[in-house]
Amino acid sequence: MSDDLSAQPQPIQPVVPPPAWVPPAPPVPEPPRRTGSSRAFVFGLAGVLVGAALTAAVLLAFVVPAQRDGGSTAREVPATTRTAPVSIEVTGDVGFAEAVAAKATPSVVYVQIEQLRFDPFSGRTVARAVGNGSGVIIRSDGYILTNNHVVSGADRLVVTIGTEDVTATVVGADPSTDLAVVKVDRTGLPAAEIGSSAELRVGQPVVAIGAPWGLEKTVTSGIISALGRSSVAEGASGLTAYTSLIQTDAAINPGNSGGALCDAKGRVIGINTLIQSTSGSFAGIGFAIPIDFAMGVAKEIIATGRATHPFLGVATATIDEATAERFGLPVSAGAYVQNVVTGSPAERAGIQAGDIIVRIGADKIESVEDVFAAVRSHKVGETVEVEVVRGSRRLTVKATLAADTGRR
Repeated sequence: MSDDLSAQPQPIQPVVPPPAWVPPAPPVPEPPRRTGSSRAFVFGLAGVLVGAALTAAVLLAFVVPAQRDGGSTAREVPATTRTAPVSIEVTGDVGFAEAVAAKATPSVVYVQIEQLRFDPFSGRTVARAVGNGSGVIIRSDGYILTNNHVVSGADRLVVTIGTEDVTATVVGADPSTDLAVVKVDRTGLPAAEIGSSAELRVGQPVVAIGAPWGLEKTVTSGIISALGRSSVAEGASGLTAYTSLIQTDAAINPGNSGGALCDAKGRVIGINTLIQSTSGSFAGIGFAIPIDFAMGVAKEIIATGRATHPFLGVATATIDEATAERFGLPVSAGAYVQNVVTGSPAERAGIQAGDIIVRIGADKIESVEDVFAAVRSHKVGETVEVEVVRGSRRLTVKATLAADTGRR
């Protein structure tokens, strides 16, 4: 495997889509620009995995479509125009969740995914709603941050802001971080107050806002359960690295993807993205992408239409106990360097084919996925220590990570 996505590894554990939620089928053929109930289809972040055994407690990307009530998507109702942050003040009987909901809910939008299909009854191509997700307004001039797996595969996106449905365009999407930015042609929108994920604490209260199962403006509360969770998933677009995720027990379900995780002051600290479950529904374990990282990607997408990522320049293979015993390797876990990209940070650092990477920075390396996640947890231009085993020796070298521009 290469850390620049040039090869496809086998994942440590299968990532599978949750089961479909199937509402009643419509009694009549659906005309253009309607969002009436129709059969739901399930899209998983790694739904293209073939033959993977289903196991308990696997990470699920909740891009499960849920349906909206029928009706026109061209309601002539102006959206709210609040642009200044609302201060949070918990007094009397008003709990923090109630106060956060009042402040942050207007900034979280419903994102409807539509696909174009031929209607044999009318003989026309019509747009039909096949799923939904959420998004967070990050700029008052129409920029909305969401997940890549929310917008992937959509022929058209309709965003509900307040009570107005607006067609959105994709500014840019980054499958390898599962983030995307969409834009609506509106100004004066209620942009969210962006917080920081740098100094979060386990146990602090949080509120999740989104559209689980298509239920817009749903608010749930909980705490930060853990910090620094990481995972790598494989999908149709290659690998996605989820690094330093925020774990929460606030209820998160299919449709919450792209929505906001807020702190007690109503500031967005994460973008809800994953759940861990055996059923595809809430099981008390949800994950959000830290907002500091998400906003960095979003700003780059807005500026250039794409995002760049740190690049080491090695193609590796996972070493386990069986492999180590078979080939007489000096370690029982690590990432075997199959080749090194010419002119890459790895080559300049002195890493050679045949080395076994066992540590990158502070991260222990036991697989190719670990290499990918560890590299992505750093920034372009950052110098990191890489510990390798070469024959009977352990060496520590320093590699300055480059950008992966032009390598994908």
